[in-house]
Amino acid sequence: MNNKTVIVGMSGGVDSSVAAYLLKKQGYNVIGVTMDTTVAGANEENVNNTINDAKNVAKMLGISHYVLDFRDIFKKNVVDYFIEEYKNARTPNPCNVCNRFVKWQALLDRFEEFGADYVATGHYARIDKLSNGRYAIKNSITADKDQTYALYNLTQEQLSKTIMPVGEYTKDKIREIAKEIGLNVAEKPDSQDICFIPDKDYIAFIQKHGNFVPEEGNFVTTEGKIVGTHKGITNYTIGQRKGLGIAMGHPVFVTKIDKNSNEVVLGENEDLFTDVVYVKDFNFMAIDSCDETKELLGKIRYSHKGTKCRLKQVDENVYECKFEEKVRAATPGQALVLYEGEYVAGGGIII
Repeated sequence: MNNKTVIVGMSGGVDSSVAAYLLKKQGYNVIGVTMDTTVAGANEENVNNTINDAKNVAKMLGISHYVLDFRDIFKKNVVDYFIEEYKNARTPNPCNVCNRFVKWQALLDRFEEFGADYVATGHYARIDKLSNGRYAIKNSITADKDQTYALYNLTQEQLSKTIMPVGEYTKDKIREIAKEIGLNVAEKPDSQDICFIPDKDYIAFIQKHGNFVPEEGNFVTTEGKIVGTHKGITNYTIGQRKGLGIAMGHPVFVTKIDKNSNEVVLGENEDLFTDVVYVKDFNFMAIDSCDETKELLGKIRYSHKGTKCRLKQVDENVYECKFEEKVRAATPGQALVLYEGEYVAGGGIII
């Protein structure tokens, strides 16, 4: 025992379960915590399954387990945010805000109740303290399962109190460990959906939980010509080609969504490319300020391989990212995450 206590956020999945095991093996006093993020009429079954699986794993590992009621915090910081972003013609990434304000901050706010020294998760990422004194998220050892993009928004204080043991392993190795110690979640599939919309019908979710019925409006070309009627701006995202319900004689794509005019602009594939992206609410991580001479690697979505770029501040809360090569479908509401080598330099929300 190393006399340090760590709270492990347990989702009932194989990653967080093995994270708890690894930390116990390293001598920590491990406490399992599962967050009740129930949204009434949406994800009750998922949350119940999560809690039950986490309880069973904790019992098997011989660690204590608690369920914390984060329903109000989750609704305010994640669900309400998700709905408002769509209503304002942006495409949100709820996982990014959930990580910072729920999985980390809400848990750290309850830190002292457990006498804890650290929190831990099952994310595929690592944390280092750099020579400049700053903490930074570092790529996991496997590019196939790297989750650093969704963690760009964590603060220095949060990172200083966080352990991520799974980042040193491949997914296959984590499942192998789970099998070796007899965890019944060893083969449990990874969650692919937005956790509070298990049926994937986010349009119906927004209408029900946001009391919002999107109004029909015009499809227009980039020249402003009306070419059809859309079903409401919440149904579309930048770069979308399928499901438009309009025949133009050739493939067209959503290039802009205008909330004020309630128009969805359709254009050609080449209209989606740009070498300049603007972001707000930038969170500095490996670096502590903007240096226009510093070459970084920018990712405009989780699946983006990254493109070389430079960052400069152009307003009080606005930064310009200039890419060496054009990027496709930079989408308002999504995150731009910048890397310096293996480390997350920082990131912000695309505007």
